[in-house]
Amino acid sequence: MNTYRDSLDTLRTRLWPRAGGFLSWWGAALATWLPPRWRALLGLTRDRLLLRPLGEEMRLQWHNTDGVRELATVPLPLDGGDLDRLLGKRLGDLPRWLLLPAGSALRRPLVLPAAAADRLRDVVRFEIDRQTPFSADSVRFDACLRQRRDDGQLDVELVAMPRTRFDAAMAPLGDLGAALSGVDVADADGQPLGVNLLPDNERRQPQASLRSWQWALAALALFALFFGAWKLLDNRRQAADALEASLRASSGQARLAAAQRQQLIETIDGINTLDRARAQRPTALEVLDELAKRLPDSTYLEKVSMEGDQLVLIGLSTEASSLVGKLQGSSLWRSPALSGAVQPDQAMRRDRFTLTAQLVGAAPADAAANPGAPRGNRAD
Repeated sequence: MNTYRDSLDTLRTRLWPRAGGFLSWWGAALATWLPPRWRALLGLTRDRLLLRPLGEEMRLQWHNTDGVRELATVPLPLDGGDLDRLLGKRLGDLPRWLLLPAGSALRRPLVLPAAAADRLRDVVRFEIDRQTPFSADSVRFDACLRQRRDDGQLDVELVAMPRTRFDAAMAPLGDLGAALSGVDVADADGQPLGVNLLPDNERRQPQASLRSWQWALAALALFALFFGAWKLLDNRRQAADALEASLRASSGQARLAAAQRQQLIETIDGINTLDRARAQRPTALEVLDELAKRLPDSTYLEKVSMEGDQLVLIGLSTEASSLVGKLQGSSLWRSPALSGAVQPDQAMRRDRFTLTAQLVGAAPADAAANPGAPRGNRAD
């Protein structure tokens, strides 16, 4: 169990500094889209009013992202109401910080492990006894992160000031001390170090009245995030539905086209089958020509019928009994035979006959020799 916790702590130690840095950068980038007054109003800027005591006078400076700008020098003691009237509404709403002169506090550089980044002030508290001649309870202190090394370790600076000296620096402010948001220390160039020696319970939060607005804006941003995600999901869902409907319509058209294609194939196959069946029997002209060559002149045909592969001849002849022999041996039909009895016709002085035969296919050589030759109409 301890090993599992140690692994989680190690993972959090490695990932959280990068994630926290990214979130800080992302929040600062988003804040740049807001008007300057809004950023200051919502506490998204580092603008602050610096109070620098100089003997019997107080220098007022405006510290923002562009640096430190001189505002005015006023005599002490200074009342809070007078300061508000002097600065006006815009500058009067800025957090007020006491800036102590350089050299008034003890500064010590420290190298700490990366895990100390989340509890920097608590970790540094245990270093005060070793790094300074004072105890942690007798000083006002703070620590600031200067840089993060490639190996993950932290370059930290400890700033400590004895309580007696701190209280003496606060005394000239009078009632202004209760309105301070922090106490910083100047470096050798007069620039703030970026620490806050004022205890947490004594810091004034000028933006506390706007905390509800901050929560409201955070809720609005969260709602906008969820609404955007829901809208994106809804758009994707509508696109998927439209694609499904399009595919359904396309599949219906494809099925209809496939059915029509199958019907066309079956029609073509039927036509081809019919053509092959017709090609397998002689044409009417070929049959009539063969009959004209084989039947004697005394024979008259009243009907010639070709149904499928059946040939039927009905007519009158003086040589009806010999017609079967005359029709045998033809390449266009086989098995000629009289159907029924031969009946004499006294009026025509001939015998009425009905003769049948089975048609056979035309000679393949003839079809190959004349593939484009027209074939005659078939007779019934």
